[in-house]
Amino acid sequence: MLFHPMDILIFWAFGISIWAQFKVKGNFKKWSEVETRTGLSGADAARQILDNNGLSHVPIEVVPGMLSDHYDPIQRTVRLSESVYYGNSIASVSVAAHEVGHAIQHQQSYRALVLRHRIFPIANVASGIAPLLLIAGMFMQQLSLIGVGIVFFSAAVAFQLITLPVEFDASKRARNLMVTEGILFNDEEHGVKKVLNAAALTYVAGALVALFELIKFVMIFFQGNQDDE
Repeated sequence: MLFHPMDILIFWAFGISIWAQFKVKGNFKKWSEVETRTGLSGADAARQILDNNGLSHVPIEVVPGMLSDHYDPIQRTVRLSESVYYGNSIASVSVAAHEVGHAIQHQQSYRALVLRHRIFPIANVASGIAPLLLIAGMFMQQLSLIGVGIVFFSAAVAFQLITLPVEFDASKRARNLMVTEGILFNDEEHGVKKVLNAAALTYVAGALVALFELIKFVMIFFQGNQDDE
């Protein structure tokens, strides 16, 4: 069967994913044009939050690319894109504070983050192997290959699902810290929510696509077993 009923949900989630990407870029562009009343840049905001939370030893580096911002748990470094590092907009400080939120999670051994770090090597390998096994199993009509592919793909999906609470928690920390530490005023928090909520939607959409794909292959596997009986 070339078309599977689950494909409808996969296409739906994939459509949300594309829409979410446009929404992230649109919200970032919009709120990049609104300067913070404090005049702080993304780098300033990140440094202030880090220092005030016992992380003065964590460096902040500039990296090329748009929205390439991330926290490196191995090097324990916050890396910000140029527009975020130097920009003094609501979008810039929001993204910077979000990445610092991950550094604080690391410091406090936030359970979901610890779990994500532990399964990352497995998920990284699994995400590369799973598609090959699943495609080969479908093409050769070998349920054993599909079954092994499902096991590997499950690890990759688990990683994406665990990522959701990690990202949501980092955004929540960012919003709270920016207001309590005087980086933004209360009436500027609306822009922060727009920027961070749009980014969170991309993770939700990506997780949905992966989850629906996993369910599809599981259904194909069990259907094949029934046909063989």
